[in-house]
Amino acid sequence: MPVGLPPSLLKLSEQLRRLPGAGPRSAERMALALVRSHNAWPKDLATAILEAQARVKLCPRCGFYAEGEELCDICRDTSRDSTTLCVVETANDVLPIERAGIYRGLYHCLGGKISPLDGIGPEHLRIGSLLERVESGVGEVIVALGNDVEGETTSIFLSGHLPTHLRISRLAQGLPMGGSIEIADSLTLGKAMENRLSLR
Repeated sequence: MPVGLPPSLLKLSEQLRRLPGAGPRSAERMALALVRSHNAWPKDLATAILEAQARVKLCPRCGFYAEGEELCDICRDTSRDSTTLCVVETANDVLPIERAGIYRGLYHCLGGKISPLDGIGPEHLRIGSLLERVESGVGEVIVALGNDVEGETTSIFLSGHLPTHLRISRLAQGLPMGGSIEIADSLTLGKAMENRLSLR
């Protein structure tokens, strides 16, 4: 923000810059909009933030967002397929899958990925509760983790520790929609070839 602005406005802008996707200019615009507002909106915003922080917890069953100690809406939805469990890294990863509208099973958020370099082992993740959940009628576990070293490590660990009667699948990897072979890297092309689909 320009030099000469009040310290409180500078501080507000600095705090807003900590939001995902907020750069210096957008944080400045948000700060100015908040202080120039002549209605109760800034107070309502502050109240909503404090309420959400106090009330939103992780679902005790799956690890997605819920109110208080209750189960999340997904776990309470009896119309969902309880025999399929999609394993993701964090609660945020549930949102794009839900927006796609193609999956109607349940979820399990691990709370991270195995990363020995960062001191994160299986005991730091929600793997124990996953192993308990699959004993209650689950037939398939879909591993939906990132395609990086930690994601691969965690996927291999899970496939070696989940019961052998389960079907364990993983999201297909390869060329993105609209992607060109010309600009794809060799690893992506290799995965695309490995996960190719039959046309007939």
